[in-house]
Amino acid sequence: MFSLPTPAALEWRKIEALFVALGAKVSEGNGSRVRFEINQVVASFHRPHPEKEAKVYQVKDAMAFLIAVGVIP
Repeated sequence: MFSLPTPAALEWRKIEALFVALGAKVSEGNGSRVRFEINQVVASFHRPHPEKEAKVYQVKDAMAFLIAVGVIP
């Protein structure tokens, strides 16, 4: 996930699985919105649809969230 260039073919479900494995609290929102909280740090995303792969900006946002909660690349 932290490779450069940013992966363009990463399945969103794998990103979510990583968040959950790190202890994220998951809150479903309206439509495709989903919210994750780890160590009182919150990030909101829209799940990609209809495709399964995360867009590059979503991967970058996920990386920023991971760094904010203390994950060291």
